[in-house]
Amino acid sequence: MRGILFLLTVFTITQTYSQQVATRFVDAHQLTIIGKALPTPHPYHRVDTIVYKGMTASENQQARCPAGLAVTFSTNSSQIELLPEYKWEHQKDNMTGIASAGFDLYIKQDNQWVYAATGVPAVRNKVFTIIKDMDTIAKECLLYLPIYSELESLKIGVQNTAFIKAIPHPFKHKVVFFGSSFTQGTSASRPGMSYPIQIERNLNIEVCNLGFAGNSKLQPYFAELLAAIDADAFVFDAFSNPGETVIRERLAPFLEIISKKHKKTPLIFVQTIHRGNARFNLKNKEWEFQKQKAAKELMESMAKKYPNVYFVENPLPEAVGGDVSADGVHPSDLGYYYWAKNLGSQLEKILNTKAKNRQ
Repeated sequence: MRGILFLLTVFTITQTYSQQVATRFVDAHQLTIIGKALPTPHPYHRVDTIVYKGMTASENQQARCPAGLAVTFSTNSSQIELLPEYKWEHQKDNMTGIASAGFDLYIKQDNQWVYAATGVPAVRNKVFTIIKDMDTIAKECLLYLPIYSELESLKIGVQNTAFIKAIPHPFKHKVVFFGSSFTQGTSASRPGMSYPIQIERNLNIEVCNLGFAGNSKLQPYFAELLAAIDADAFVFDAFSNPGETVIRERLAPFLEIISKKHKKTPLIFVQTIHRGNARFNLKNKEWEFQKQKAAKELMESMAKKYPNVYFVENPLPEAVGGDVSADGVHPSDLGYYYWAKNLGSQLEKILNTKAKNRQ
């Protein structure tokens, strides 16, 4: 009996050791990172807050969250493991742990990015397996990073006998989305489900997500940041956070700063969406009505003044099936799906028109 127990112990130790050495890790920043509006010293920050100053402490923190960033690579490993190291993690009732701190994996199939797996470490800063038991045919992978946590580092693990390597940038065009928590992806169930990132896969374009939850209020320092970015188009979810007074005071100077650097680039402003909690709450209803009214009035004149300015009035039609929010304000995955489909079709028309005018 003791001999059997000894053999079982040796077998268990051998198996554990074998599992430990079976995986080799590479730093994710050595692969291809997409979704960066501008270069940053830290690979998983969205904005270099040393260069672009003026942000509040909250905005600085959000700028260091990798919402919308993704790592692309090729591998023939049957299993992929991740080792993230977190510096800060956002925890709020209207965000799942997967969306805040997790990862979303897509794999290219028939020239489409197809959902493959989602994962978040049960114990933070520990290795976890995001997918296993795949075949060993080479695959192109797209791994979205957390919406609302700051990553210190990220390593990707594959089997020792498998390869992992960077692939060329998989998307055409570069479109910058600037805006509120809607744009950053609050209440999406996982990192790949915010409306800008769904548009990325739907239209095969690179999306740079500059959503700042609760803080997108047409600030001049954000305008300076956006003016410094080279892109094929800009989409502004500019009217969700500020109230009527702020919109009327700040929209014109905000647009003036950006238009000086982007005289021909499409600047697409999007009306804020209907909020379910404003239907019966009269104070909320009036607040939303007044800022939508201000946005529409001002954008009509701005579109006449600037030939490259567009205004999309109804990005998420209310009639698609009643309320599609997760919390009365932020869309659920279904809401973001409709938003991505509707706004994406209008964005595609604008980009196609621009391409035709260049010919």
